Amino acid sequence: MQTIRNLTRRHWRLLSVYGLGAAWLATTAMHIPDGYLSPITAIILYALVIPFWYRGLQALRTKVNARSIPMIALMAAFSFIIMMFNVPLPGGTTGHAVGATLAAILLGPEIGGLAVSIALIIQALFFGDGGITAIGANCFNMGVVMPYVAWWVYQAIGGTAPLAANRRVVAAAIAGWVAMTAGALITAVEFGVQPMFFTAADGTPLYAPYPLDVAIPAMIIPHMLVASVIEGAVTALVFSYLQRSNQAALQLNGAPATSATQTGPLSYRWLWIGLAVMAIATPLGLLAPGTAWGEWGSDEFADLGLSYVPTGLARLESVWGAPMADYEIGFLGNASAGYVLSALLGIAVVAGLVWLLTAALARRQHPAS
Repeated sequence: MQTIRNLTRRHWRLLSVYGLGAAWLATTAMHIPDGYLSPITAIILYALVIPFWYRGLQALRTKVNARSIPMIALMAAFSFIIMMFNVPLPGGTTGHAVGATLAAILLGPEIGGLAVSIALIIQALFFGDGGITAIGANCFNMGVVMPYVAWWVYQAIGGTAPLAANRRVVAAAIAGWVAMTAGALITAVEFGVQPMFFTAADGTPLYAPYPLDVAIPAMIIPHMLVASVIEGAVTALVFSYLQRSNQAALQLNGAPATSATQTGPLSYRWLWIGLAVMAIATPLGLLAPGTAWGEWGSDEFADLGLSYVPTGLARLESVWGAPMADYEIGFLGNASAGYVLSALLGIAVVAGLVWLLTAALARRQHPAS
């Protein structure tokens, strides 16, 4: 009987800890912060993503010319900005779309994934959205898994249908839903294996304390019901707009040399205007319940009911201090104004960096005669 009581107490303690973990997982969507993955896991994921970055750079050199550069910069900036819009998820937390599906469809998974990765790196370095040690993991989940899954699903469903066909819009929507759900699953697995392999001498997890049977449903269910739906809907809406207004943009991946001659910066003016409007509207993301851009620090675990602080997490959580953490700019004294200015700065940095990188590679591949 005593053994049963001990097991019961342990069971409820675990439920309490894992319940908090489930809420945290849903809150942070797929941006993994510092301290939640072991250094070994982080190194492995860096090693996994680097070949895809190299493949993306190679694709830039071989498939892009000067007139197709604006769309690549636009997609990177779009990914950055859409991740600032939080939406309520089941359980009172929040999530967001990524834009990786649209980038993959328009640019191909290699270039699209690289564009999303650059946005994620800028988010981590300047705004503390995702950890420095977890850049490899976040880029793998959102800049590799999502674009490649999206591309495969879109191709499988869209087939040989004309670009103007409604079937293409349906394919884009389904690709977005599947890709986001796949990214959430891989993220959950990365969290869930931490307590399996990395524990302290007393058996407590060193990093993320949430096992697979908690991490997977905590990530998958909210994303399947809300975030994945939004990723699919946004992808379908933009794709449908381009079908009507700029079909040449939909051919950039398939025939860049031909389609790029029909497009240019002015062809995308309404998309750039739309991006600016989105930046101004980013404070709407602050209205969603839950903590969209913050993660629990070691000093908060006790208040949240966790009976211990993972020592590895406490050691790594402050490894980097982002200058505009949580998209806040201190001297403004206003969260909404800080969000807008952060959005505009983020667009400028991400788009500018991608533009310069792509232009340099395009000139190298196609030198002026």
